[in-house]
Amino acid sequence: MADEEQNTPENDLPASDETLAAKPTVKTDADAEEPTAEELMLKLEEDLLEARDAALRAQADAQNVKRRAEQDVEKARKFALESFCKELLPVVDNLERALTVTEGHDESVKPIIEGLELTLKSFSDALGKFHIEVVDPQGEPFDPNLHQAMSLVENPEVEPNTVIAVMQKGYTLHSRLVRPAMVMVSKAPSQ
Repeated sequence: MADEEQNTPENDLPASDETLAAKPTVKTDADAEEPTAEELMLKLEEDLLEARDAALRAQADAQNVKRRAEQDVEKARKFALESFCKELLPVVDNLERALTVTEGHDESVKPIIEGLELTLKSFSDALGKFHIEVVDPQGEPFDPNLHQAMSLVENPEVEPNTVIAVMQKGYTLHSRLVRPAMVMVSKAPSQ
């Protein structure tokens, strides 16, 4: 019977106002003091400054990325011919060697020599159009950035570290070294 009394419909009724008043109330953050207009204004100004700073940084980053991409594209376009150039340089060397070998021959080979000269000239002109320049340092001071010394030779007639012979010409592409000139360099005579 005791169980029956506890499950009566009277016990399921909502609590009266008196019982609600007796319960303690808990304050939440929403019930806390509202910020003043000045505090709200300062907070909004701080947020605005932070947002402006973030926007400026993002804009600067975007400009840097764009500038780097443009530089990479320019370099790729400028130096795309480098490997192709390296493959063509032996052809130029062989044409020059062929002209050197034909010097002093009789008139019967004159048409061949003229053909070789014209071919070499048109080849050199084509290289020049694409900013491929010859490094021929005969008589110039030795520059390790452009020349590769193959041997040192004592020569009292010229200053030390002067290129006295060019074994193979060098080439640059847009002022970037593609192949160094192979040279013989003078040194001071030993005493």
